This record gives sequence, C-alpha cells and structure tokens, in this order.
Amino acid sequence: MGIDLSIIWFTIIIFAILMYIVMDGFDLGIGIIFPFIKNPTERDMMVNTVAPVWDGNETWLILGGAALYGAFPLAYSVIADALSIPITLMLFGLIFRGVAFEFRFKATEHHRAFWDKAFIGGSFLATFMQGVSVGTILDGIPVTGRVFSGDTMGWLSPFPLFCGVGLLLAYALLGSTWLIMKTQHDLHDKMSQITKPLIIALLIVIAVISAWTPVSHLAISDRWFTLPNLYWFLPVPVLVILSGIGILRAVKRRADYAPFLLTLCIIFLGFTGLGISVWPNIIPPSVTIWQAASPPQSQGFMLIGGLLVIPVILMYTFWSYYVFRGKISEDEGYH
Repeated sequence: MGIDLSIIWFTIIIFAILMYIVMDGFDLGIGIIFPFIKNPTERDMMVNTVAPVWDGNETWLILGGAALYGAFPLAYSVIADALSIPITLMLFGLIFRGVAFEFRFKATEHHRAFWDKAFIGGSFLATFMQGVSVGTILDGIPVTGRVFSGDTMGWLSPFPLFCGVGLLLAYALLGSTWLIMKTQHDLHDKMSQITKPLIIALLIVIAVISAWTPVSHLAISDRWFTLPNLYWFLPVPVLVILSGIGILRAVKRRADYAPFLLTLCIIFLGFTGLGISVWPNIIPPSVTIWQAASPPQSQGFMLIGGLLVIPVILMYTFWSYYVFRGKISEDEGYH
C-alpha cells in the first residue's frame, strides 16, 4: 500500500493552521483586550511581551496558504472565491495591526493614540474575519463541478458571524492568559480579572456552537451522535469544561503558566472537534481531500521542500521563544 500524500499534506496544513491560531492568537488577543487597559506604561508592557516574536508567528499562516495552493488547488480556488471579502478584510486588519505595532513606539505622544486605535481595530478585524471564514467553511460551500456556485456574500449569515464573535473571545482569552504568564504585579492582576468573564463567555459560545452545528447539519449530527462515535466524542466537551474550571482555579491561586496552558487545551479540543466533524471533506459538505488534490507528482515534489522548511521554522520558533522566555519588567524596551 503506497503513501497517501493527500493525507500527509492535509495533516501539514492542519498543523500549520493550529500553530497559527495558537501563536498569532495571543498576539491578536492582546490587541482585542487593549481597550481595557488605559495606562500607557502597561500598554507598552503588553506589546513588549510579543514584540520579539509577533512577526514570526504569521509564518504559519503563509505556510498553510501556500500548502493549500499547491497540494489542494481546487480547495484554494473555491475558498478564495467564496471568502474573497472576508480574506481581504482579514489581510487589511493584519496589515494595519502590523504597521501600528511598529509605528506606535516611534510616534509622538500626540499621535500614539491613533496607532493604538489602529492596533485595536486591526486586531478586531483580522480575528473576526478569521472566525467568519471558519464558520462559513463549516456551514458548507456550494460547488458545481470544480467551481464555486454560491453567493459571495454568503458569509453574512448568522452562524459564520457568531463564529467570528466566538473567535474574538478565544483570542482574547489567549491574550489575557499569555499576559498572566508574562507580566507581574498590577498588570498581572488586571489580566486575571479579565480572564474570569472571558472563560465563562467562551464556554457559553462553545456550547451554543456545539448545539447549533448538529442541528443545522444532519451529516455532522449523525457523525456525533451515532455509536460508537459518541463514545469517542464524549470526552471532548467534558475536557473543555474541566479545562475551563481549571483556568478559573488557576487564576484564583495566582498561577502563572496553568491558565495559558489550559487555554491551549481548549483551543486544541475545539479545533480537533471541528476537524473531526468535516473529515474527510476539505470543502464541506461534498468535496473530499482526494477530489481537491493536485497530482501525486506535484505533492511529492512539494513535500521535499516542506520537509526541509518546516523543521527550520520549528527550530527558529522554539529558539525565539526560548531566548525571550520569562516575565518582562517595566524598564524593558521594544525589541
């Protein structure tokens, strides 16, 4: 039996997306909770926690997009058509956030407020549109033959928009727990207070999406609630609830690392649940990874480059976070 290159590339894309969600998630999350902190020094500290690594985090988004283009060109073309507006708005948000990230440190006091607003707006826009895109894909994209046959404004539906709100809460929680891990004293305490309502709100949103999804999609309902699948899926909501309770307890005892690590568990469980729900479709509800795949020769050629590049990215990422580990202080400047 030969190696299934489509499964390998699908795994690589899923891994890249998960790495992006985790790493750029707390980065964007800092921008989302920025309005709750008014002290300029504390705002600078918040940004300084990610200053050395924020631009490298987006490497995973580029890798995932390039891999989708090369390994599953049909999926790339259909998704690009269906989500042209959300993807464009997301990129504008990322650009504004990135420019504001650099310029706010160089701006005069009179102009810094503008760049702070650009940082906040870019973070909100990019995150919301990412959530809308995920919700639209989960909701299903109509395909006729090899062409997108739906409405380009189909993403303006209740379920995708609600997913956008859900991702705002998820990234905000990643940002607040990241800052719990990286800061001290007053800012640490403020992040602990913000984390409590965020985790409760996120658990409610997860519960709503978990109920909404099978009600709207009978195929997903059959996959979740038929035996023996139910036995495999049942631990997921239980672990999500336990992780949420663990975050509240960790915040109460002023733990540094546990809130962030448990938030990562919730993100991983939610992402895994979505993946299982649509497998083996890469364009729900009807286009599988094999139908959307490029020729094996193309996938094999790309895999050689991927096996060289991915370890380098992983080593660079690990080294960056290792060098800038630990908590930051007020007197540390922009890296």
